[in-house]
Amino acid sequence: GRFNTPHGEIPTPIFAPVGTQATVKAVTPSQLEEIGATLVLANTYHLYLRPGDDLVKELGGLHDFMHWDGPILTDSGGFQVFSLAESRKIDEDGVTFKSHVDGSTHRLTPEISISIQENLGADIIMTFDECSDPNQLEYSEKAMKRTHLWAERCIKAKKRQDQALFGIVQG
Repeated sequence: GRFNTPHGEIPTPIFAPVGTQATVKAVTPSQLEEIGATLVLANTYHLYLRPGDDLVKELGGLHDFMHWDGPILTDSGGFQVFSLAESRKIDEDGVTFKSHVDGSTHRLTPEISISIQENLGADIIMTFDECSDPNQLEYSEKAMKRTHLWAERCIKAKKRQDQALFGIVQG
């Protein structure tokens, strides 16, 4: 299949290089084009913490910030919050966590995740999810239900019409 975005067509299935902090390590945007990359993934959590989504927006969004003209997908930040198991607290509304950068306290909710991703300006944004340990079936069921409720909130929070909102499929 083919998926059209404001920054180009994405053939599927696709391999998307990961540019966690708005750069694919050791590869320039022109080199990405040379190897045929048609989508780059950037990380909402890391870009929120530094340099900050407001700054990226002020600088013209991820496309200008990265010097990448092709489609960009941002994740929701859910997996990174999951990886901070020792320094986060999950409740029905969202997640409070400590930054791995400086230990400061932050809050992510479905609405905040969408706002950050809208500021970043990716073509495809993801719903905020609770990623859980697949070995804990009972908790995973609760996390799945919470993720569904959060997805509904993400849909309501989304304002930009030029971004596609995708749901998360875990495991």
